[in-house]
Amino acid sequence: MFEKGLLRGKRILVTGGGSGLGAAMGRRFLELGAGLIICGRRLESLEATAEKMRADPGGKVTTIRCDIRDGAAVDAMLDAIWRDAPLDILVNNAAATFIAQTERLSFRAADAILAPTLHGAMYCTLGAGRRWIEGGHKGVPRASAPWRSRPARSRPRAHRASFVPRAVTRAGRRKIRSVASASIASLPILQVF
Repeated sequence: MFEKGLLRGKRILVTGGGSGLGAAMGRRFLELGAGLIICGRRLESLEATAEKMRADPGGKVTTIRCDIRDGAAVDAMLDAIWRDAPLDILVNNAAATFIAQTERLSFRAADAILAPTLHGAMYCTLGAGRRWIEGGHKGVPRASAPWRSRPARSRPRAHRASFVPRAVTRAGRRKIRSVASASIASLPILQVF
């Protein structure tokens, strides 16, 4: 469907690239000619995945151990990446999830889900975005799960400053409301959101 060299010369970072969807996307990016960087918390998993990728489909794969829940660690990772060359594409794929009944989730479980999925994605996007702006480089931040938002291009830059924090909180609330409503709809309680 895509030309073999569609991503030739592009550098792509996939967070959570050591397994699952992140590894699958990484393989496809390599097939399309990209230079790939995968990061995650478990270096052994990253290295095993990278080794398979280097053999098939082949290409340059760099691994970086990084806990994206830590903003300082994200900055250090991005500094290391930028020392070679800027990124062209950031794929915020890392996430935490586990199977549990929504009404039984503890505050600690909620924090474990939000830290990489929301905070980590924001740290990576802010860090890459700052570097793209400072370097005059056009980069592309992406989430592995597509979601719709309306860009505020028509507004003056000063009014757009709060767009990302506002979008994150609105999208989060909207999604929590829809999922929580569905999971507790059968329970005899009044839902107020």
